Amino acid sequence: MARLPLIVSVGGINAAGRSSFNHAYKRMICDSLSDEKMSSTWQDLANLMDLDTSSGITPDIIHKIKNGTLIRRIENHLFNPDSVYYHRAAEMHSTDGFHFTVKASQLPEQLPENWVVKPLENNLLEVTVKDNLHSMVPGSYKMAVSSAGQMPTGFDPSRLYNSRHHPRGLSMTVYGASDALNSMGLKWADVLSAIDPDQVSVYAGSALAQMDDKGAAGLFQSALRGGRVSSKMMALTLPEMPADFINSYMINSVGSTGTNIGACATFLYNLRQGIIDIKTGRAKVVLVGNSEAPVVPEIMEGFGVMGALATDEQLCKLDKSEAVNNQRACRPFSANAGFTIAESAQFMVLMDDELALKLGANVLGSVADVYVNADANKKSISAPGVGNYITVAKAAALAKQILGEDGVARTFVQAHGTGTPQNRVTESHILNEVAKNFGVEKWKVAAIKAYVGHSLGPAAADQIIPSLGVWSEGIIPGIKTIDHIAEDVFQSNLDILMDHTTVGEKGEEMLGAIINSKGFGGNNASALVLSPTQTLNMLSQKHGAKALNEYQGLNEKVTEAAEQYDQAAIKGEADVIYKFGESVMDSKDVEINAESLKLSEFANQISLDVDHDYQEYL
Repeated sequence: MARLPLIVSVGGINAAGRSSFNHAYKRMICDSLSDEKMSSTWQDLANLMDLDTSSGITPDIIHKIKNGTLIRRIENHLFNPDSVYYHRAAEMHSTDGFHFTVKASQLPEQLPENWVVKPLENNLLEVTVKDNLHSMVPGSYKMAVSSAGQMPTGFDPSRLYNSRHHPRGLSMTVYGASDALNSMGLKWADVLSAIDPDQVSVYAGSALAQMDDKGAAGLFQSALRGGRVSSKMMALTLPEMPADFINSYMINSVGSTGTNIGACATFLYNLRQGIIDIKTGRAKVVLVGNSEAPVVPEIMEGFGVMGALATDEQLCKLDKSEAVNNQRACRPFSANAGFTIAESAQFMVLMDDELALKLGANVLGSVADVYVNADANKKSISAPGVGNYITVAKAAALAKQILGEDGVARTFVQAHGTGTPQNRVTESHILNEVAKNFGVEKWKVAAIKAYVGHSLGPAAADQIIPSLGVWSEGIIPGIKTIDHIAEDVFQSNLDILMDHTTVGEKGEEMLGAIINSKGFGGNNASALVLSPTQTLNMLSQKHGAKALNEYQGLNEKVTEAAEQYDQAAIKGEADVIYKFGESVMDSKDVEINAESLKLSEFANQISLDVDHDYQEYL
């Protein structure tokens, strides 16, 4: 029997704030919501940003929150874009050589051939360099790009638990995955008691791995900067480390694990792995997510030399201004100059529909399918190709099959929408052609990167989670950073939303959303996400009205528990999950026979009656 992968919880953090309970989504559409609806979100952001709210949420507090969220100028706690440290190779010339004193411990192990060393007192050495001196001269430069999507100002996830020198991306993982697990409204132990230990899957990672000083940057730079490589740097740099952290320090999982990297489509690649596990029955619960912390000079310079990032000079030229408007750096489908890099950690808990009903889990929506297709032969590895036509067309075809003849018209698109000149042409043509051929006169298109930037690996999750918010507040976020659609954008059958758009009180006009991703290297993915109403209707068809009524009763306590977590988080009282060194098992904790395997920390056994499809061969 078919299994529908249900979205039972989401969580995380990006430039708009905390993802659970639609807080980040509400920050994006704050100008369309009442003060009453925004009050909890302002309080939540104020807490994340460590702002003093003893006098309440004042206009001054809201002003600080708005200036300290979404895309903005890179903040100095990450690095100063006006003064980026570097070394320049220099060859110094002198007629009589160079002379200097230095501690013995500071000399290189292998002396250059033209160095002569003479011992002095107090463990000092006199060095005479004959001829020329080759050296690296320290300096700084002003980066061409000063805009990025960053965590809310003042938020540091490493302060919330014993981070043990974790790279920023892994600290964000701990916070983001905790948010998703806590907002589920179910205790993880209760979930595990309802399934076998190996019926959990975790697919999480980073497209670029961990690139700050505690990860790859420290690993590669330490020797050149006079430091030392630590024992943690190599291991913690690995791109699948978010999944490893979740398994070992958060949920005590022995199920399937890994990460599937696909550049900017990475989250959808992992989501595809998760829904395959649920559809095939290999897993009943799946945690999918990505965490990326790429706002570091080297990564930005790498994209910058490709001409991919919007520079300050280009933005000023677009605005005919001498002052860069960092908050409008990303301008999808309009006159633009490049994408805006961002950091984000986003996670989603999926469940088998039968288990979700049994536990009374919240139903935020469902993932009908994810399609992945490559670009075939092309001249440039980074250029877009034909694969995205296939993925979008397949997602639209599935929407038509599930939602009916006019079903595609009752979906909206969360476009990849990077804000590059190339993307605005290629993606708009793909969406326009699909809309035209599926009979959609004006397909609603949003582009969330206008608010939070491009987080690479988690980017599609940044798109999905606010799409779920549409079925709470009934508003599709418009692309508020643009004032016109570029002339070369294809839009005969598209409604590219420049303003927030209401689609029913709870978004009931929309039955689904198509999430689109286009990644470097030809990594294309498109997903069809179904609304909670559509999902519950499908569950009723499969399981019957009686089962749904019983589920509603169970769900009341789950909803209450989830809301209690939200209120605690708003007050800053919710703890992140990090269980280093707890419930550790070794060979003494394993009991095995021909039929099953028992682990001491789990109530249920793992069956060794392995399913296979090879009966006809035997």
